[in-house]
Amino acid sequence: MMADDAPLMLSVSGMRGLVGRSLTPPVVARYAASIGTWLKRSRDTPRPHVVVGRDSRPSGPMFEHAAIAGLLAVGCRVTRVGVLSTPGVAVMVEHLGADGGVVLTASHNPSPWNGIKPLRFDGVAPPVEDVERLIADFHDDRFAYVGVDELQAVAEECSGVQTHVEKVIGAGIDVDLVRAAGLSVVVDSVHGAGGAEAAALLDTLGVQTTHLYHEPTGRFPHTPEPTAANLTELCEQTCGADAAAGFAQDPDADRLAIVDEAGRYIGEEYTLALCASHLLKPGDVAAANLSTSRMIDDVAERIGASVVRAPVGEANVAAAMRAHGAAVGGEGNGGIMWRPVTQVRDSLVGMAVVLEMLARTKRTLSELVADIPHYTILKDKVEITPGSAGPVLERVQKLFDGNAIDTQDGVRIDIDRSWVHVRPSNTEPILRVIAESPNADEARALIERVRGVL
Repeated sequence: MMADDAPLMLSVSGMRGLVGRSLTPPVVARYAASIGTWLKRSRDTPRPHVVVGRDSRPSGPMFEHAAIAGLLAVGCRVTRVGVLSTPGVAVMVEHLGADGGVVLTASHNPSPWNGIKPLRFDGVAPPVEDVERLIADFHDDRFAYVGVDELQAVAEECSGVQTHVEKVIGAGIDVDLVRAAGLSVVVDSVHGAGGAEAAALLDTLGVQTTHLYHEPTGRFPHTPEPTAANLTELCEQTCGADAAAGFAQDPDADRLAIVDEAGRYIGEEYTLALCASHLLKPGDVAAANLSTSRMIDDVAERIGASVVRAPVGEANVAAAMRAHGAAVGGEGNGGIMWRPVTQVRDSLVGMAVVLEMLARTKRTLSELVADIPHYTILKDKVEITPGSAGPVLERVQKLFDGNAIDTQDGVRIDIDRSWVHVRPSNTEPILRVIAESPNADEARALIERVRGVL
């Protein structure tokens, strides 16, 4: 058991820990061996082909070697793609026809953290039941190690940046239209993995770019999560450069936050809503998790499309997209998923779609945002006794009896144009309570009403 101040977190999103404390090369090698064992089982092959990529953290090279060692030890064939965004690795898994992938990243966590994320053959994170088996194998040291005669080679593939950009453009972005618009943007890549991919995309689209922190040094110049408090420089630069938009990536470039032409941070929830308003057509289906703003519902209703909801987690949204034939999906953390490109969140998709939207409508970003109904979303958490979530959720459900209730992931209650979602954390003994309403006081009242029965 790790100390509370140095946790090793294992969840549907993979493994994360503090470098040199809870996360060490032997730990990463063992977890990678469990990923390889899972792929051998799920793909029914003794020598699964695994694509390995990483974000730009200083601990990345060390953990990349450890992960490759663990994969080779169980008989995997490895292709290294180097520093690449998480969606870029997912694209390469499909492009190379691999059996799965591994990304060394801790997403938006600061640089003392790192982690390892498994991907399936289609670039998507594995489902919960597979992850639970994978974690059990890791804890119990159940690895299918091979002898020397079964060890496989390691290959190098350097085309990830261009392959990813070509996949985004080829999904249906009108390059000539965007080029003709003469747009300029400011991008903050936070010295993460997505700088080269963002630069290549914007160059292809003919967009004049002021690129902040594009080198993949992993030395984050500010707290890397793309929230308003961390993007004051991007806001100032966007306004000062007279740019059409500002874009902020997180370290593994799967999330995108957007700043309007006046330098105002418009919020990560708008990434999905804006992209959906441009991509959806009458009769289409979009997918979002249960904690995502209902802006997506308003956008879909106006177009004549519909929305399906899924439990929190990128893999769950991807599964809902496949089940309902949805081309568009995402989450309220700046994550847009466009199935013609990949089934994971992709900041390059967000940039390309927003730029095409600006070029086609000839309107400003603030005008496009003003067309989407505004809501206030509030987030809270409540500590609970481990194992007590079930009875607590039952009380919440009873409290709102008679309203529209969804129990796929905790309890979500919809009341007119407001909702509240109560769900247990995957990693901590807490309940997350998220409420949204057109009015901040109403959202706060929903949270307090829930707290009253907790």
